[in-house]
Amino acid sequence: MFDRTEIIVGLEIGTAKVCAVVGELSEDEGLHVIGLGQSTTAGAVRKGEIINAEVAEDAVRAALNEAEQQTDIEIGSVYLGVTGAHIKGFNNRGAHPIASVGREIDEEDVSRVVRGAQPQLPADEEVLHTVRQHFRVDGQDDVQQPVGRVASKLEVDVHVVCGQRTRIQNPVRVVKGLGIDVEDVAFNGRVAALPILTSQLGEQGALMIDLGAGTTEYSVYLGGAMCHTGVLAVGGEHVTNDLAVGMKLSQTRAERLKLEHGSAVPDPRLARRAVNFASEVGLDDKQVSVGHIQQIMHARLDELFQLIRADLDQHGLLRRINGSVLLTGGGARLPQINLLAQQMFELDVCLPHETEEAHEGGLLHQPECTAAMGLVKFGARQVRARAHQRKGLLGWLTN
Repeated sequence: MFDRTEIIVGLEIGTAKVCAVVGELSEDEGLHVIGLGQSTTAGAVRKGEIINAEVAEDAVRAALNEAEQQTDIEIGSVYLGVTGAHIKGFNNRGAHPIASVGREIDEEDVSRVVRGAQPQLPADEEVLHTVRQHFRVDGQDDVQQPVGRVASKLEVDVHVVCGQRTRIQNPVRVVKGLGIDVEDVAFNGRVAALPILTSQLGEQGALMIDLGAGTTEYSVYLGGAMCHTGVLAVGGEHVTNDLAVGMKLSQTRAERLKLEHGSAVPDPRLARRAVNFASEVGLDDKQVSVGHIQQIMHARLDELFQLIRADLDQHGLLRRINGSVLLTGGGARLPQINLLAQQMFELDVCLPHETEEAHEGGLLHQPECTAAMGLVKFGARQVRARAHQRKGLLGWLTN
């Protein structure tokens, strides 16, 4: 299919770190991950958006350099993930008349109806994705494949993801400032599902939650298609900050206590247990309550999940999900986060990074890398589609 192997790089510039994943797409269309580079953002990103371009550029350079050293490949382009509270998703419908009586629907008709489903947005907004859901042929609903059917009218339901143009372009400029091309830009909340969502779960209905350091992205899948997305400017760093403020600790100490003694669901057996540690400013040793740590964490995480649930209930989606909640992102490592999600959404909860397959995959199955892994898969889909288009055109020219 390909004249050579294709190198595809997914790049996520997150609140806490930059993650670059390198994939290799072979001639038989097999995708293999061959490298990973990571670097801390050192405060250059807040709530998923860049606030210091110079420091962010250094972090991106460091992550790409590490990935290049692992793979012995010079990276020239990336598929870039974006997020932020400015990104929104909504459903829309497009219609396209089939002009000739008795004519079969072809691929061009499908392309036209999908383009027609894209809304007119304000000048300062940009469409990131137009995701096909279901087609309607002459009033018949839930048509999966309309090509080849005789019809007079073709309609399609799509999910549109868009955001503010300037805020999308900010990370693009950082990457291009390093002399790296951006092949395409994708919403983290969409691509994060690609490595972990099975087709069976997509059909049953699933809720994907990517709990990052500064933002939480979520998406709902029904009938095999994405039908709802959302972004909350709240993440794991906010839990750490709550602990630091509530217990008068440094951010470093609060982060350590969160990971070593925290829990999304307080354990009554530990309510009276205390943690002792030396003061960081030379004063008397400090003692904090494990129960207090867990109560503070629970309050913030419970509020976060309540916001997601309220949004899903408002759109009538939660009652239609018959599959599972998929938790990923660095926040998926928090103790008992799966139990809190199960209580909140009343669904089975899956932590994909804790599966047997993930343990065998090592570093590349870290939940912190899910979005970057998804960007590689997103890029591979585009490369395959272009290759098939070229093959189709070549076949037509030689017939």
